[in-house]
Amino acid sequence: MTTLTSTRPSWEERERRRVRRDAVASWTLLAPSIILILLMVGYPAVQMIWQSFTDYQVRHKIQGTAPEFVGLDNYIKIITRSDFPEVVARTVGIMLVTTALIMVLGVLVALLMTRIGRGMRVTLSVGLLLAWAIPPLTASVVWGFIFDTQYGVVNWALNSVTGTQNWHNHSWLLNPWTFFLVLTIIVVWGAIPFVAFTTYAALGQVPGERIEAAQLDGAGGWKRWWNITFPAVRPVLAGLLILQVIWNMKLFTQVYALQSRGGIASETNVLPVYLFRQGIGEFGATSAIGMLIVLIMLALSWFNLRQMLKEDDE
Repeated sequence: MTTLTSTRPSWEERERRRVRRDAVASWTLLAPSIILILLMVGYPAVQMIWQSFTDYQVRHKIQGTAPEFVGLDNYIKIITRSDFPEVVARTVGIMLVTTALIMVLGVLVALLMTRIGRGMRVTLSVGLLLAWAIPPLTASVVWGFIFDTQYGVVNWALNSVTGTQNWHNHSWLLNPWTFFLVLTIIVVWGAIPFVAFTTYAALGQVPGERIEAAQLDGAGGWKRWWNITFPAVRPVLAGLLILQVIWNMKLFTQVYALQSRGGIASETNVLPVYLFRQGIGEFGATSAIGMLIVLIMLALSWFNLRQMLKEDDE
């Protein structure tokens, strides 16, 4: 008589099988998103990198001919242009100013929302949502009318306050400095709601008992913020900072719209608008400018990215 004995897999083998099943399930769920990202982001990125090293123009597309590989010629020509360093400095300067104002004012609005009553908080939230919902082009047009040379509310108000006509027909967009003042107002006004809502949500996760304990111990508002609240919301603020750096380096709609209303393009160009104005069909040159924008954004965001990755590893 033959006895059949079945051997059960060991615990290690069962664990390995479970890990493999989980990995297969995870990759199966992620596959559609990965494919979509590769098609929408990866392929255009590879195309832009390749085109930046060629003399690719619209004539190559029309004639069906292949562009020539020119190496770093596009980058050298762009970097050595007399106006390029000024455009880069202008872009970075606007990004730093707008990002600092957005982060500071957004956090202050979020703190205010934690202190006011429910009715006021709902009213403030509705106002922020309305500002956030307005498209950048629409906001630029509205603010352009507010600062209009002949019919602007700002010029009328200044004339009424001063009792003179000194501000009649005053052009805010003709002077580069006041142009960027108007631009800063538009960008900051439209971006504060996102920072305020995100920070307000993060503040709701801060343990209230720790804040109450610190208050009972005699800690002031600044000490409570710096020692308790800020460390708790720092990862969120770091993420917001990176996003604002990227978004404010890519300003196009607001700048182009204000230039169309009277700004001098050569004195107010930022990198995205500078790229757009290089000429129709200059794919090689514009791809090189796009790569330079990406490199500048990575350089500016590198410190915050390292800090975020370091906190995730801890």
